[in-house]
Amino acid sequence: MNLWLVLAINSITLGGLLFLLSAGFSLIFGLMRIPNLMHGSFFMLGAYMGSTFLAKGFGFWPAALASAASMAVLGGLVERFLLRRLAGQELAQVLLTLGLSFIIADACLMVWTGDPIQPSTPPDLRGAIIRSGLVFPIYRLAIVGVAIAMAIALWLLIDKTRIGAMIRAGVDDAPIARVVGIKVSQLFTLVFCLGAALAAFAGVVGSPYLSIYPGLDAEMLPLALIVVILGGAGSLPGALLGSFIIGFLYNFGQAMFPDLAYVILFVPMVLVLVLRPQGLFGRVAL
Repeated sequence: MNLWLVLAINSITLGGLLFLLSAGFSLIFGLMRIPNLMHGSFFMLGAYMGSTFLAKGFGFWPAALASAASMAVLGGLVERFLLRRLAGQELAQVLLTLGLSFIIADACLMVWTGDPIQPSTPPDLRGAIIRSGLVFPIYRLAIVGVAIAMAIALWLLIDKTRIGAMIRAGVDDAPIARVVGIKVSQLFTLVFCLGAALAAFAGVVGSPYLSIYPGLDAEMLPLALIVVILGGAGSLPGALLGSFIIGFLYNFGQAMFPDLAYVILFVPMVLVLVLRPQGLFGRVAL
């Protein structure tokens, strides 16, 4: 199989996973201004939980949904009882979420040990499609399809519903949103739960592709952070575009310039921070 095609398919697949991970991260940062450093932990813990549900006889997609629901509950508890007490204290929020990420990492190591886990691909998505001598793995194409479907669903939620309008108002100007009667604190909890659920869902969906292992959270979090910086906090189109940009830079950089892979990855972020700090689709803070 052509190397360029393999890299392109892997890049698009990783871009889809990064969108599922970073979309919630972007909304959390855009609405709540919380630098949530435990977002990668939701991805890893969600993947581990999904593997447990699979071992208990759940189907793949029910396991993914059950894991997402579990992380939504955990995210809601963290936001309600911990982060809400630190509103406006960015350094304290960073330290808290960083500490929680270490706790989750150690808990995962204690429960699931350090051996990598790679769940099986869903039976109906195994194999590949062959066209003109080119091979397209079905499951990797399915990941992209799931990411696109989720992007459309989130766009409909944010742009076409009343609750989406309230979220947009909270992102644009939270104090004014409170003045007009929007319960921004409840939106905070909802968005945090949604972000945690999306991260967990991405972890389960990505586990047959990436496998699950200690340190997965620390690998995925910087990628999601770069995506949010590139696309702009609170912007779903920015998260979608940024995810695929980083997916291509990550895979092609590792393959073509392995010694400079992280330089290639972080240079666009630095340029955006210097030239357009609000990101490609972000708005300038007034």
